[in-house]
Amino acid sequence: MSELDVNPAGIDLPLEPRPGHSSRGRLERVLRRGEFAVTAELNPPDSADPQEVYDRASIFEGWVDAINAVDASGANCHMSSVGICALLTRMGYAVVMQVACRDRNRIAIQGDVLGAAAMGVANVLCLTGDGVQAGDQPGAMPVFDLDSMSLLETVRIMRDEQRFLSGRRITSPPHVFLGAAANPFSPPVDFRPHRLAKKIEAGAQFVQTQYCFDIAMFEDYMRRVRDLGLDEKCFILVGVGPLASARAARWIRANVPGIHIPDAVIARLDGAENQKLEGKKICIEMIQACREIAGVSGVHVMAYRQEELVAEIVHESGILSGRRPWRRQPSPDDLVVAERLQEILSEQPRIDPSAAAAEAAAQAREDTEEPAT
Repeated sequence: MSELDVNPAGIDLPLEPRPGHSSRGRLERVLRRGEFAVTAELNPPDSADPQEVYDRASIFEGWVDAINAVDASGANCHMSSVGICALLTRMGYAVVMQVACRDRNRIAIQGDVLGAAAMGVANVLCLTGDGVQAGDQPGAMPVFDLDSMSLLETVRIMRDEQRFLSGRRITSPPHVFLGAAANPFSPPVDFRPHRLAKKIEAGAQFVQTQYCFDIAMFEDYMRRVRDLGLDEKCFILVGVGPLASARAARWIRANVPGIHIPDAVIARLDGAENQKLEGKKICIEMIQACREIAGVSGVHVMAYRQEELVAEIVHESGILSGRRPWRRQPSPDDLVVAERLQEILSEQPRIDPSAAAAEAAAQAREDTEEPAT
């Protein structure tokens, strides 16, 4: 990692602005330098305990350039993306805040974007969001005041034109790197590159795709993307992830819309002695193959409930080429606090049981000798 990717005044502070950059974050710098970027998805806790977020983020340190904070994915409630971003940015992590249009209207979303930027969020991923019927509270009222296209346009207007959708002026705009999702594998596949073009026109500067398990199909998609010149207008990060078993792969293919898993992949898992290990190997092979495809700028690793494998996958794939993404380094203040805490614990007075009993007896005598009132 370049020293320029850290603010010397504090890890929680944004980087110095650069010409031609929309944000002051590390992810945009890595991509614009032409380095192969790695992002990963943090599985949000069903908890109000911040330590659960820190524990889940720590396993990504030194292996990814940014961490996605999902926004009630699958229409299931978890800790909010803005809450996770608030916790992680204060510790110096680079985050991608996902914003889904399902649960909030344009007024709330614009406020969230300003608040996130104020906390140091440098990347915003604009999503339409799954319908409420996909989650465990199907009776919830969906909003969908915006969709992914109009949300991209909204944030771009806030950033570049320094105004709300109402026209009211924003005194300090949100300096964010704008992202969107793309699914090269969802029919009609011929339309997918044109859909990407529309998102780029709306404001997308990077995209993270759905899981890729079919290299031939993805290569065809990227060929059409290059023919349209879209790879020169947007950074494309391919979605990858390990499959835990053939059974899990079959369930995902049958129940999660938009995920294409070829029969050959499932057959390979079926025939493996250790299916989880084979799933990891397949993921590594996908990453290595995707890196060789012209126009691909990075990968987005989604290892749901297998986050502990992310470091192994990134390391064994060799995609960092010796580069080391940011990791939190202990500061002198951390050492001072730890040493003082140890001193306090060692200075705790030891209680002599006999002395304590004598003191209690004396106090009891004093209480009985007090005059009645």
